[in-house]
Amino acid sequence: MESQKEFAGPDKGDSRLSALQTNTSAVRAIASAVEGTLGPKGLDTMLVDNRGEVIVTNDGVTILDRMEVKHPAARMLVNVARAQQEEMGDGTTTATLLAAALVEEGAKQVFRGVPVAKVIAGIGKGVRFALQKMQEIARPIWELDDEWLQRIAFTAGRENEDISELVIEAAQMVGREKLMEKNFKLCDCVVAHPRAESEVFAGILINKGRMNLQMPAYKHDVRVLVVGDALEPEPVDEEALATEAGFARQMELKDEFLQVIEKLIQMDIGLIVVDRGVDPVAEEMLTDAGVMVVQRVSHHDLAKVADHTGARIIKRSALRKMPEELETVIGHCDEVEDHEPYQRIRVSGGRGKPFATILVGASTEEVVGERERICKDAASAVQAAVRGGFLPGGGAAELALAREVEKYRDSVQGMERFGVAAVAEALHRPMVQVVANAGFNPLEKVEAVKALQLKRQSDSLGIDCDRGNVADMIEMGVVDPVPVKYHALQAAGEVSAAILRIHTIVKMRDLPDLIE
Repeated sequence: MESQKEFAGPDKGDSRLSALQTNTSAVRAIASAVEGTLGPKGLDTMLVDNRGEVIVTNDGVTILDRMEVKHPAARMLVNVARAQQEEMGDGTTTATLLAAALVEEGAKQVFRGVPVAKVIAGIGKGVRFALQKMQEIARPIWELDDEWLQRIAFTAGRENEDISELVIEAAQMVGREKLMEKNFKLCDCVVAHPRAESEVFAGILINKGRMNLQMPAYKHDVRVLVVGDALEPEPVDEEALATEAGFARQMELKDEFLQVIEKLIQMDIGLIVVDRGVDPVAEEMLTDAGVMVVQRVSHHDLAKVADHTGARIIKRSALRKMPEELETVIGHCDEVEDHEPYQRIRVSGGRGKPFATILVGASTEEVVGERERICKDAASAVQAAVRGGFLPGGGAAELALAREVEKYRDSVQGMERFGVAAVAEALHRPMVQVVANAGFNPLEKVEAVKALQLKRQSDSLGIDCDRGNVADMIEMGVVDPVPVKYHALQAAGEVSAAILRIHTIVKMRDLPDLIE
């Protein structure tokens, strides 16, 4: 049993460790802000700003992103949560808790007299070993109708059955190959609107409406042109415009441009999606011809339209090509519709890559925002599970990994083994917090699970948060995607080492403003 002094930090006179003690306290404060949301019995957090506006959520990244954080070490921890969200779309609370636990456990070893360099090296070894073991015990998912995938969606979707069904339908619609693509994120397919009916459809939504209400609101069997430029005449240099030759050149370019517009109409283009603005005369001509034009579309949406319809994004200079050459860049889709209440264009049935859009609705702006976050979490978890498989949830896998790390510690020579021990202790934290949030004694329950896991050589035993008894998480359907857990532990190991490495904190002087 460690003495009280070992937990209290350094003596007042030991200034060498004061930065570590300050950083550890700051990290602990950040973790305490989100730890109460973990697990099925986790509670919500109310965020209040200076104007009295309120957000009620149990989403870890939302809490960390909106809360006021001033301490530099605390900001490092918040950045870990943001990186976890950007990379995985889920697991921010777990990443935060693990990072805080690693800092706390590592600091305890330093306060006992272990050199900080040895602790950091040991944490690195322990984390790498745990990550290797994590991959060894992963359960793969081969089919998109796997019942575990549905369970993962249900759990990550905070047990909202309608959201989990939407996510699974969307995953099946885009297919396994698309889900495995490095740059594709299923969570990007989620769109929320307070007046929308929740649904999934095979297509995309452009976050813009048609140029004017005289253009058709609906078209079917549509030929699509995607212009990554302005749909305007080529510009003439300002200085040249002041000359007669320059003015003549401008008129010539305008005439050529209007001929291009006439050519596009004759080619029966039904939808033109433009990166920038559209010339007023061209707008009028295209409106009269019944062409739907969407201008100032983001690069992200432009790329999605091109991928889904099979079009190629071209510059306006390419529009001067012969119709036969332009045919190679034209895309196709079954339907285009302007949803005026949503102020978005719906493109469905594209001949290119499969896309799915998950449209999430709710009764109010506040509720729809939370449902959107939940749906994105579920979509991210489903995609992660398809890519890397799943593990028992509820902290069971981490507890089993802690047992393996403890064995590994005995093979590590020298004082680095104390850093490895810190990893083993930190891996207890997820189950400890889940049990505490459920209202049970963590010390009693976690020790009971450890004993039974060892006896049965199991990695799936945890605590039933309703009854408080030891139960098999796999049998209960409580599972988590491997990539989410893997990235959380990996990121936690990196940031904890960075924080422990800080020897002192020095306030920088304000630099004078540079004079032009």
